[in-house]
Amino acid sequence: MAHLPLIIAPDPRLKKRSVPVTEVDARINRLMDDMLETMYAANGIGLAAPQVGQLLRVIVIDVSDKDAPPEPMGLANPELVWADEEQILYNEGCLSLPEQYADVVRPKAVRVRYLDRDNQLREIAGTNLLATVLQHEIDHLEGTLFVDRISLLKRNIILRRLQKLKKAGEYD
Repeated sequence: MAHLPLIIAPDPRLKKRSVPVTEVDARINRLMDDMLETMYAANGIGLAAPQVGQLLRVIVIDVSDKDAPPEPMGLANPELVWADEEQILYNEGCLSLPEQYADVVRPKAVRVRYLDRDNQLREIAGTNLLATVLQHEIDHLEGTLFVDRISLLKRNIILRRLQKLKKAGEYD
């Protein structure tokens, strides 16, 4: 496994739409493993391939409690097939927007169809935190960041702050 460099916003690569995976093979499984290693090293709970420079529809997630054994998930070509009308508010952050957080409203529950590590079509239902993380990571595949779901004023403040930190050499 390898630790991959994270792309930090603002960066035009994070705004591009990812392409579907034709098959979950050894290369995609290796990417998922590398993404999980990168996510864990950064203390994250989700990561999308575009955040590590791969414009592929691949995400990894682990929302297990910090004191519990890891429960990593790798999903290729995830697609939202159902979303609850009930909304929930979470204070979201993102590994591509380090130390920046904002309240985002999303559906409380979702169902997602995806290819698993064995290239089998599966479906997962998630509520609360899992639903939020699934939606957040799927957004990345569409070129959407969580700051695109908040007010323009708050988004601009966060992106300007990150731009200043990048210029100061804080993030590469």
